[in-house]
Amino acid sequence: MNPNDLPAIPITRELILKLPKTDLHVHLGGSIRLETLIDLAQKDGIELPSYTVQGLKETVFKESYLNLEEYLKCFVYPGAVMQKAENLSRIAYELAVDNQREGVRYIEARFAPQRYAGGEMNLQQVLEAVNHGLDKAKKEFNNRFEITSGKEPPFDYGIIACAMRFFTNNSSEYFKDIFKVHSHSEHDRIFGLASYELAGAIVKARRENGIPVVAIDIAGREKGYPPIHHREAYELARRNFISKTVHAGEAYGPESIFQAITELGADRIGHGTSLFNPSAVTDPSIVDKQRYTDDLVSFIADRRVTIEVCLSSNMQTAPNLHNLANHPFRKMIDNRLSCTICTDNRTVSNTTVTDEIFKAVQTFNLTARQLKNIVAYGFKRSFFPHSYKEKRAYIKVCLDYFEKVMAD
Repeated sequence: MNPNDLPAIPITRELILKLPKTDLHVHLGGSIRLETLIDLAQKDGIELPSYTVQGLKETVFKESYLNLEEYLKCFVYPGAVMQKAENLSRIAYELAVDNQREGVRYIEARFAPQRYAGGEMNLQQVLEAVNHGLDKAKKEFNNRFEITSGKEPPFDYGIIACAMRFFTNNSSEYFKDIFKVHSHSEHDRIFGLASYELAGAIVKARRENGIPVVAIDIAGREKGYPPIHHREAYELARRNFISKTVHAGEAYGPESIFQAITELGADRIGHGTSLFNPSAVTDPSIVDKQRYTDDLVSFIADRRVTIEVCLSSNMQTAPNLHNLANHPFRKMIDNRLSCTICTDNRTVSNTTVTDEIFKAVQTFNLTARQLKNIVAYGFKRSFFPHSYKEKRAYIKVCLDYFEKVMAD
């Protein structure tokens, strides 16, 4: 079926649920099942504000937040129960299963391994634990008749390791050790050294241990912590064929996005909500702010840098948007940018991939063709952990299935 011939039918939530989908920007800790968080906290003796799902929704995982900083505080409690290998494996397994249940066929689960290392586990053991859970879910799903018979596309995944823009010696045992060893270094330098060490761990995990760590990322507080401090880590990743994504333009202006692409060579950008906002440009050397943002949009479009769009979480961390219709996603589509719809944090934002796509369809009146383009970008711009030939074949299977579902 030619994309131009896609049927002009109502795009319902039920239809989206059946379509093959991706999630290229989903945080492991922010997507933990609340029932699992409660269970693990009770087993490990970790104090929570509440031990009921409703209680946690009222006290921690709320409908709205003041800003990104308050939003990020939600990760304290999942982080506390993610210090054991068996817990990490369980959380990763359940994340994959939850995605499989709503038709998501490919995910790139991201997390910060250094937040969970230094105690019972080293970096390699952290990565191994997460991979164990994801791989278990993959094998179980792909053993189903619908998959083995070729009727439906299989499930696959990659892992993205997040370095932190900012951390303290209380963030984890690993970070405490880094501060101790580099006690005479500037903090910005320490953040960069930690990222470089993580990049080395990624290379080893992929080459020696066969773990599908497909990319490096930097996350955390954006304002005041520019990506330039992580340039050495990204250069090491590039030299070893590791892909690169960066949280940028979420809590800071377009300059952050520009730096992520030019300083770190980002293949994808997480969020990018300030991309079309010239008033968010703060660099005094930039006189014509409108031209700067226009040039940046063209720069991104021309190089096919993909934006990982997270609608619900953006509404929670950027109150100035007021309503979803103000989200720059419409402008991204109109400017022919490569975009893919993601969840960011399924639990913290109380959402799913299906919910996010349905919101986009309703708010921005997407056509069937536009929907297919967005879904296709998710598969095509993924950091698929196998050969390019295998990736092309996998994309074809998934998009053929998309057209079959639409035709049926």
